[in-house]
Amino acid sequence: MTIAKDLETLQSEPEFEEIECPPGDLESQEPPLESELHLRQILLLIQMLESLWQHRQDFYAFGNLSIYYSPEQQKTQNFRGPDFFVVLNTERKPRKSWVVWEEGGKYPNLIIELLSNSTANVDRTTKKEIYQDIFRTPEYFWFSPNTLEFQGFEIIRGEYEPIQPNEQGRLWSKQLQLFLGIYEQKLRFFTPEGELVPTPEESAQTERQQREDTQQQLETAQQQLEVERQQRENLAAKLRELNIDPETL
Repeated sequence: MTIAKDLETLQSEPEFEEIECPPGDLESQEPPLESELHLRQILLLIQMLESLWQHRQDFYAFGNLSIYYSPEQQKTQNFRGPDFFVVLNTERKPRKSWVVWEEGGKYPNLIIELLSNSTANVDRTTKKEIYQDIFRTPEYFWFSPNTLEFQGFEIIRGEYEPIQPNEQGRLWSKQLQLFLGIYEQKLRFFTPEGELVPTPEESAQTERQQREDTQQQLETAQQQLEVERQQRENLAAKLRELNIDPETL
């Protein structure tokens, strides 16, 4: 009887507890940004990369957006999203948040945090550990819009190691194939050749300037042609005064 009862008990009990994930359509829960400088810096990073990669559809770049990576994390809310992050080899489309279990298990390839008085300690410690040990994000950078503190890390043998700057003080991102560096007190992207990656507004301004320069060159050329024409006419007139036909010369 005891053996039969034990067998009945085992058959009636589930072998494991099913884990139920919350729905994937989760709203971002990010707090307000520290300052206008932080907001403008985030927008600048997004605009630069989207302008440079405007013909690509295989990435997602955004900022101040919650990343949900576990049901428990959603309940405790002990972690919120990066100030700026890029996910490669994914679909480029708007999202309310980044829900890892709805994105094929993908985590960011690159993360940038903007330091502030209230977040700097967490960015340098807790978030760095999460990005290293849980996200396994290959590259992590932080930058202070106020003090211009700038540092980057890449995962080597499972741990973040500092990325060494080049002669211009810029840090190379293998994930983006771009340099990151400070330009006019802002964090900017640079091409492998060292050229500043422009924003759409900067590109439009450059194009306008090029059109204006071209127009100016055309006007200068036309003025020069007019001066040369006047000179030829004056010379012809003087030759005729000397009874010389300029057509015979």
